[in-house]
Amino acid sequence: MPEHHTAAQHRAPEDEVGAFLRRRQEQLAQRWADEPLFRSVFTVSRDEAVEAGRVVVDALAQVAATERVEDPESAGFTLVREQLARMAAARARVGLTPSQVSTEVDALRAPAVNLLVADLPDAPADRVRECTTALTVLMGTLRLVVLGTALNEGEALIDRQRLQLLEVATPVIRLWDGIVAVPLIGTLDSARSQVVMETLLNSVVDEQARFAILDITGVPTVDSLVAQHLMKTVAAVRLMGAECVVSGIRPAIAQTIVHLGLDLGTVLTRASLADALGYALHRLGADIVQSTPGGAGPR
Repeated sequence: MPEHHTAAQHRAPEDEVGAFLRRRQEQLAQRWADEPLFRSVFTVSRDEAVEAGRVVVDALAQVAATERVEDPESAGFTLVREQLARMAAARARVGLTPSQVSTEVDALRAPAVNLLVADLPDAPADRVRECTTALTVLMGTLRLVVLGTALNEGEALIDRQRLQLLEVATPVIRLWDGIVAVPLIGTLDSARSQVVMETLLNSVVDEQARFAILDITGVPTVDSLVAQHLMKTVAAVRLMGAECVVSGIRPAIAQTIVHLGLDLGTVLTRASLADALGYALHRLGADIVQSTPGGAGPR
């Protein structure tokens, strides 16, 4: 009987699995490199897939050494969560569901179990069964870790996309030298109000603007928290050395502001974006006049 089999009789099954993983790391990494989870992620070079397999096998060996094969929070998994997250995210980007990713992870179990059984040809049947059970549990825990990292990565991706959509939906337009404007359309909640403030302040600096126009013609309604955000935005623009004009307050919004008892006495308002632009141009010394006789005059 080989020496490692004799010594294995005195080990816990998890310890034997850990020793097996360290002993057969290269063979297992080579087999995993041909499985869909690795092959489809590392498409440029098979060597990259093999190296990734080595890293995962090494992590599993560390988990087995702690005899906590059922614990997704085991320290060994911490070392490969980033690697697993990248792999799961890559599969999700091509349209795979979490269930399909889980199936691909489960496909790694059979090559590992087969290699383990082949590695213990002279071990008693009970011992082989104990070791294969420990390895199966370990691979099941790996499956949970991959699913957890995939879900976390998915949530992070959704958050990034939501922020990008908010930024796209909050464009800052340079109307004139020293005048920028943010035309807002749609629902204005607290998160979007914060993006409005940050985007507008950055544009005031970048454009060296003296006037910033917040046009809310396309906003159907606001609540008290959003109204307070708008007032804070006006105050922040002033601190940047520019003047902020709010235009396009709809009747419903005006009634809401009055009913809420909010004081907008310090906020400069105009009925429309055109009126706000005319006011800013007039302050810059570029009055707008009508071309019809007798109709001249600053707005």
